[in-house]
Amino acid sequence: MPRVTLYLLFFLALPLHAAERERADWAAEFSAQDAVGTIIVVDERTPDKTTWVHNPERAAQRFSPASTFKIPHTLMALDAGAVKDEFQVFPWDGTQHSYAGHNQDQTLRSAMRHSTVWVYRGFASAIGEPKARAYLQKLNYGNADPSVDAGDYWIDGKLAISAEEQIAFLQQLYRNQLPFKIAHQRLTKDLMIVQAERNWILRAKTGWEGRYGWWVGWVEWPEGPVFFALNIDTPNRLKDLHKREAITRALLRSINALPAAH
Repeated sequence: MPRVTLYLLFFLALPLHAAERERADWAAEFSAQDAVGTIIVVDERTPDKTTWVHNPERAAQRFSPASTFKIPHTLMALDAGAVKDEFQVFPWDGTQHSYAGHNQDQTLRSAMRHSTVWVYRGFASAIGEPKARAYLQKLNYGNADPSVDAGDYWIDGKLAISAEEQIAFLQQLYRNQLPFKIAHQRLTKDLMIVQAERNWILRAKTGWEGRYGWWVGWVEWPEGPVFFALNIDTPNRLKDLHKREAITRALLRSINALPAAH
């Protein structure tokens, strides 16, 4: 094999953290929110695709994806035929859930917006563990292990992914490079829209395992996307959940990846 090709393959195989630049100043925002965690930001608006990180050790550590898994899970469900499209209605069975948004009929769009676990629990049942494992391995998603003793494997099971791996997955989704139909990737990205203005779109998904929480996604600009993956401890449980977006938005504003708050 030619030396140039070998070098290229070696370069492509380098872990994300090989090009990371640690941002010690970002610790102040975590301290201001009384939060412990990590964040990676990859700014592809810059020629060198600048990668910044707070707490690189934790950024390489795997955690349960919790509801950030709804992103790949949606692709899996569409591919497996567990859901036809964004218009299919999933009837609520009347079981009362603590979050009011779960106590109603759902579509893919509302299930993503409200993070409706019971809809995705149905997808997991329809797909089955062997096929889920095959999908995860095909995606190279974290440790690709959907096994669980009890509960939902993306919350209570062995499935785990790092912030670095979240970024790599999101970059492939952004470019429609995942092993799924492009139409399904485009639909999933549409479902992820959190906020949009004339010249930028924020696509993201929260996740919460109980002990820690996620916010992952990207901001699309005409100059290119800015990817992010944040993971923080949530010792105060629900009282800590707002910190996920608060920290991320503040740091994205600091690099002009989001406009200043009004």
